[in-house]
Amino acid sequence: MSACLQDALGQLGSHQSLKTVSYNQTGGFPLIKNDKIPAIYVEKQDAEVVRIAADALASDLQFVSGTKPAVISTQNGQNDYLIIAGTIGQSPVIDALIQSKKLDVSNIMGKWESFTITTIDAPMQGVKQALVLVGRNPRSTAYGLFEISRAAGVSPWVWWADVVPAKQTTLLVLPGTFISREPSVKYRGIFLNDEDWGLQPWAAKTFEPETGDIGPKTYAKIFELLLRLRANLIWPAMHPGTKAFFTIPGNAKVAEDYAILIGSSHAEPMLRNNVGEWNEKTMGHFNYISNKETVYKYWEDRVKESKGINAMYSMGMRGVHDSKMEGIKDATEAVPLLEKIIQDQREMLERNLSKDIKQVPQVFTAYKEVLEIYDNGLKLPEDVTLVWPDDNYGYIQRLNNSAEKKRTGGSGVYYHASYWGRPHDYLWLSTTHPALIQEEMMKAYKNGSNKLWVLNVGDIKPLEYNIEMFMDMAWDATPFEDNGYTKQHLLAWATNLFGKEKGQTLQGIMWEYYQLAFERKPEFMGWSQTEPTTKTNYTALNHFFYGDEAQKRMDRYEALENEVKALYAQLQANDEAAFYQLVYYPVRSASLMNKKFLYRDKNYFYAKQNRFSSLEYSLKSQAAHDTIISITHYYNFKLSGAKWNHMMSMQPRDLPVFHAPEFQQVKAVASEGWNVSPEGWVTKDSSLMGYITNLSLPAFDNLNRQQYFLDIFITENESVEWVASTSAPWIKLSKTSGKLSIDPGKSEIRVCLTFDWSKAPKQEKFSGEIQIEGSGKKIIVEVSGTNLSLPPNYKGFIENNGYVAIQASHFSSQKQQQQGNWILLPGLGYSSDAIQAQVDPGENTQLLKDTGWIKSNCSYAVYDFYTFAKANAALTVFSLPTHPLNNQYSMRYALSVDDGPIQLVDFKTVGRSEEWKQHVLRNRAERTVRFSMLEKGAHRLKIFCVDPGVVLQDFLIDLGGLKQAYSAVPETKRTDLH
Repeated sequence: MSACLQDALGQLGSHQSLKTVSYNQTGGFPLIKNDKIPAIYVEKQDAEVVRIAADALASDLQFVSGTKPAVISTQNGQNDYLIIAGTIGQSPVIDALIQSKKLDVSNIMGKWESFTITTIDAPMQGVKQALVLVGRNPRSTAYGLFEISRAAGVSPWVWWADVVPAKQTTLLVLPGTFISREPSVKYRGIFLNDEDWGLQPWAAKTFEPETGDIGPKTYAKIFELLLRLRANLIWPAMHPGTKAFFTIPGNAKVAEDYAILIGSSHAEPMLRNNVGEWNEKTMGHFNYISNKETVYKYWEDRVKESKGINAMYSMGMRGVHDSKMEGIKDATEAVPLLEKIIQDQREMLERNLSKDIKQVPQVFTAYKEVLEIYDNGLKLPEDVTLVWPDDNYGYIQRLNNSAEKKRTGGSGVYYHASYWGRPHDYLWLSTTHPALIQEEMMKAYKNGSNKLWVLNVGDIKPLEYNIEMFMDMAWDATPFEDNGYTKQHLLAWATNLFGKEKGQTLQGIMWEYYQLAFERKPEFMGWSQTEPTTKTNYTALNHFFYGDEAQKRMDRYEALENEVKALYAQLQANDEAAFYQLVYYPVRSASLMNKKFLYRDKNYFYAKQNRFSSLEYSLKSQAAHDTIISITHYYNFKLSGAKWNHMMSMQPRDLPVFHAPEFQQVKAVASEGWNVSPEGWVTKDSSLMGYITNLSLPAFDNLNRQQYFLDIFITENESVEWVASTSAPWIKLSKTSGKLSIDPGKSEIRVCLTFDWSKAPKQEKFSGEIQIEGSGKKIIVEVSGTNLSLPPNYKGFIENNGYVAIQASHFSSQKQQQQGNWILLPGLGYSSDAIQAQVDPGENTQLLKDTGWIKSNCSYAVYDFYTFAKANAALTVFSLPTHPLNNQYSMRYALSVDDGPIQLVDFKTVGRSEEWKQHVLRNRAERTVRFSMLEKGAHRLKIFCVDPGVVLQDFLIDLGGLKQAYSAVPETKRTDLH
């Protein structure tokens, strides 16, 4: 891939890029030309991070060109071309260029972490031309050096995912001045967490055995990655299996060298890792009421130790390890104690670090029960940054109200892309949907939470894309204000890594991967939970209706696997390792985990029907499990020469979902031989199958033009030749004969049925039958059809056998009124798109409780639908399980049918209720509203904006015929016009 192309696409993946071309152009600065690369000049007086970044750039350019440039600190002799990098006030050559007015830095002065890159003729004696990079501070100078690496086609994941850049023989930086924008978010970082199965054992056993833990060698690689991603903050690893960051010699020094701020999580005030550093046996209880002096000294010792390093201090107090504060009964009692604790902590910081406490970065994270304490009236000092957490599953629990927006300390977000805990862990694969990250984080950004963003990344791998997207958004949120930008960003990421030819295909693969995981994460496919841990259960996906939801899901995964395997076979050797880590392993693993459980479920359900294929599904399920083991083994022991050994675990925590599957045995009914199961036909007692003679399929009609399936299968170890015939030519079968046997894949056949409506009877109702014969046995399946009619040119949704299914983004029209509006969220939701309520009633939120005011003032979306019989109706609205924007709102929308009474609906959940658990496990909240009898004919559903942040996915109207479904039921639109 050319650097020119890389640059054009890079502008999609980040805010802007240094412009380069891979062909000769007059006036371009020769970064690479004729196997020559200019030396990189960095003065000795500059910060260590600048030299570190310069050395990394030299290695990157060697990777690209085959030639490594020198990194120099003195200019002797003649250098036609030179790369000069320096920090204002710390690099004499940069300061001299500014004073001589050869270098203009006015555009970056006063801007946090900004840098500029430009070409200057004759910047110093002996140099014809220089590419001059200047940063406001050392870290921004490092960002600028890595900007040159990006322009050369080097990915931030060059080491962490073995991404090999394309070779270049010519690379010119185009004339002009590049000026970086001030970052959208001031502090941008990651939290290493739940590292017990990946990062810690990999560091201890593979990468840094001399330390036997996550030590300075590992952190140096992590900090380099952060600089490449333009991040500046870390909350270090802190689980019991990892020694505390400050207890390992060299850790703090390497953070200082790389200019990375050291913070700590919500449970670790004053940079203390309580899990590893608080010893209850020798120090007593971690209780500020009964053991204040010991706790205070414990904190102050670390504050003294941290003097002189870049640090951010977590304020407040929780229990030793992600637990509630000791010594208090409830949130009300906790308020005065926590206020006293924060006051003492600030005095501690003033005494030891700075008399101007506002110069010391401080954060207060309102996580779990701390949010309840805060909302009970905790008075937080104005200059402390208030950090809002998500609910651990990607939904921010609340954001600023109008008063909080005015706080001088600002606010930020702590967000999870990996989590250990109830209702279920997701530590294995990277499955948080990019569109969800964009929706939640941009909601926070627009609300003013732009002081700090921290992403819980678990072990870093395999969250590479989620991390890069999060950091790109934090660096420049502007392009992400376009709700459709997420797919562009993913396209740019895939193309920059693997080229334009594969980029579009990879974008489609990865988007589908995230889409399937949004419906149900691979780790949740056992339908089990943890804390407490429960056994796996059978799927909520319907195997017998809606075209077999479970099989449709597996078919989608199978298509992804086939695409990934095909691409993998086409790769050049240099790309194989990166592709395996970033695409192949996560996609295949997710697919295999789904197959493991959905094939197991088919074994269970089909065993009840005495299907011989039940045995085959048990073998397929076991094979999926075994393949996960195999590809994980390759990841650890073969990939990149075993570089990542111990990094990838297919069983983080010993939860039931990761265990080998268990199966049901088929108990064949004597002399049954073979049988038929039409779509929608489920039997609770398998012994009845041999005696059923009145099988039937759901009704067909001329407007929905349904397709159903019919399974023909053997029930014992005997071959059967079967023939199917129909009573009329308008009944169409995908197959009319075949042979069933015990050979793999031959014990059952799925026949698809449709009507040829051009040949069907014209009367309102009619019927026919399908006759299947084999081995002296005959089974008849009845079919029925209806000719329905609609008003001329009707374009709304229609009833299909007793239900109506509507996607929220497919409204018939919108009515803009004084208050709010619905906006489209492309790519989010089960059906790929959703709508979100944008509402700002100012201070008078009480109006949102008045249904009369809502009807007259709130904007609404309109959905037209048509029913073919008089019936009672139940409307179920499926929304994203978001939380109120702040404590002034709830999660409400309002609705009416046929301009009837307005019904106000609220789907807000409280705490970690069972309802909330089910919502986050399936990324769906639901509420059902019942209506009195709807007459046959046209109807109109109106959905009103009430609270901001409400995201609607789809609607189901049950008129008496709706069957259980997990996925989004296909929309009921007329298909006779297509």
